[in-house]
Amino acid sequence: MHSINRNDFHLSVAPMMDWTDRHCRFFHRLLSPRALLYTEMVTAQAVIHGDRARLLGFDPAEHPVALQLGGSEPDELAQAARIGAELGYDEINLNVGCPSDRVQSGRFGACLMREPALVADCVAAMRDAVTHARAAVTVKCRIGVDDQDEYAGLSEFVDRVHAAGCNVFIVHARKAWLKGLSPKENREVPPLNYERVYRLKREHPQLTIVINGGVTSVAEIREHLRHVDGVMLGRTAYHEPYRLAEIEAELFGTPLPDRDEVLERLRPYVEAHLARGDRLQHISRHILGLYQGLPGARAYRRVLSEQAHRADAGWKVIERALAARGGEVRSRAA
Repeated sequence: MHSINRNDFHLSVAPMMDWTDRHCRFFHRLLSPRALLYTEMVTAQAVIHGDRARLLGFDPAEHPVALQLGGSEPDELAQAARIGAELGYDEINLNVGCPSDRVQSGRFGACLMREPALVADCVAAMRDAVTHARAAVTVKCRIGVDDQDEYAGLSEFVDRVHAAGCNVFIVHARKAWLKGLSPKENREVPPLNYERVYRLKREHPQLTIVINGGVTSVAEIREHLRHVDGVMLGRTAYHEPYRLAEIEAELFGTPLPDRDEVLERLRPYVEAHLARGDRLQHISRHILGLYQGLPGARAYRRVLSEQAHRADAGWKVIERALAARGGEVRSRAA
């Protein structure tokens, strides 16, 4: 177990369903040695009853890595948190921000912001379950849901959950509309209200407050860090993964790696997983954006998209993608 100091992690990559699986996290770690990485949300019941190797497996290189849980039953969340901590996760995070219908029907995610007492009970049970492992228990939430449009509601929620033992809140600076907006629209339509998150930090200086939502650049990160303790990147980190390396270099002085070098460092991981029976497409889908914005990026993506799904696809496909990129670059220069 890695006991992490939250003050060391000003940068993190958001839990994103269908995206931040173990292969994505390993790739992101090559780009950013210092970022705190998160799993996709996994329900507590799935952790307890499901295929743990598939759902929770991770490479030691991913540390520091956090497991995000979904649920609303304190006993189930305690069991799941204990399992996660014993597997070596550095942090156990409770999802109080996802607005999807499926999540609402299970009485967890953003709808729990209406039930701070229940969230407090969940956090207390999770903390008790992982005390021996020293894993942190944190909460990711929104600034409110539906007609909860007052700062007081967010502050009262945080106060109640903090009293149960949570000292770290990752706050998506948008409300969640539980009816009428899709999960995708909930990430884009409700207006961002960074000032509400800043105020939360000003009035709760003893807490670690991490801001999430709409962050795309180093300049934005530096501005946020004037007001809060950390910044969580979401879709930008996935669609333009090299941004992670650039942000890491700006924030921490880490040498900026060459993109081709990053792929070479990924190669042993890819070949090891292919030898275990994994399919190339399950890994290569996460590296499609590596050359985003550069000449030849389209040719690179095309080869990966057309060839990585084949049952016999191996590292040669990535080599062909790189060759196609080089060919497109040369043809443009000619």
